[in-house]
Amino acid sequence: MPRTLLRARRWVATAVLGGLLVGCGSGAPGGDDSAGKAEKSDTARTSVDVRPIERATKITDAKGVTVSLAKPPEKVVCLVALCDDMLVELGMTPAATNSALPAHPKFLGKEKAARIPVVPGGFLSPEVEAILSYEPDLVIGLEDTHGKLAPALKGATTFWPVQPGSWQDSVGYLRNLAALTGRTEQGEKAERTFRTRLAEVENDKSDKTALIIFGSDENFGVATPETDVAAGLFPKFSHYPWKSRGVDGTYSLEEILARDVDVLFVETLSFGAPDGKLSDRLAKNPLWSRIPAVKNGKVIEVDSEAWAKGRGTRSLGLVLDEATAALR
Repeated sequence: MPRTLLRARRWVATAVLGGLLVGCGSGAPGGDDSAGKAEKSDTARTSVDVRPIERATKITDAKGVTVSLAKPPEKVVCLVALCDDMLVELGMTPAATNSALPAHPKFLGKEKAARIPVVPGGFLSPEVEAILSYEPDLVIGLEDTHGKLAPALKGATTFWPVQPGSWQDSVGYLRNLAALTGRTEQGEKAERTFRTRLAEVENDKSDKTALIIFGSDENFGVATPETDVAAGLFPKFSHYPWKSRGVDGTYSLEEILARDVDVLFVETLSFGAPDGKLSDRLAKNPLWSRIPAVKNGKVIEVDSEAWAKGRGTRSLGLVLDEATAALR
């Protein structure tokens, strides 16, 4: 798989095995100390209880990153789709973004999203001068990709590097941002909606086998629960027979065939102009037709903006709805 695709998927599913985030960090305003403590296991039941979020001008997230603002941020520039997801959940619009997620019909829709400025340089190389031209109160980016921008942004705005690795992380970041923006009720509502939906699918677990693959050609990857936020939900409502190898790499259709996959979810990732669906490319391999999911017409091309890049509570809610519908 091309290195650009591997890196793109890595920011979608970066392994943080040594420090999964659970809520907002001990004692932090807007934090959820109980979130995730009893939920780290794939099979642990999800609590639907939501602790109140308190307004704050300073938070410390579960990664130990402290964000301090003089007043609630109004202009937020998003360099990672999780930021867009959180803002929409809180009833806000990005001052600028490099994500296509806001155009999704379950977010802002194409018409409203078209009015949001696009940060030049794309996800991997956003331009600092352009970012600052939007006069942001806060810039949210991915730590392992955009952390290098911090020195250039220092003194001109506040930069918040995030690195989600589980749904608990996503909830924690949402609570942090809700505290900073003062949109505490919206944050609590979004968290409650997601937790309730997750608890519902847990009570109706499918006995079918599911798998998520991603890429642009025959050199595809497989999303693993240990390293991918969306895939991390699957053991709660289906059989997901894949574990992380601990390293990036490509996979073969022989490996997929051996898993007897009933439903195969496909994320086509590409840069620039669309270059066809991953499932269509894999269909050229004779082994493809032998996979149970292919035989039964259960190959689902999903929206990678929500499935692979969103990682916030609204995106993950879409994953739950679409995945469970396909597994019925």
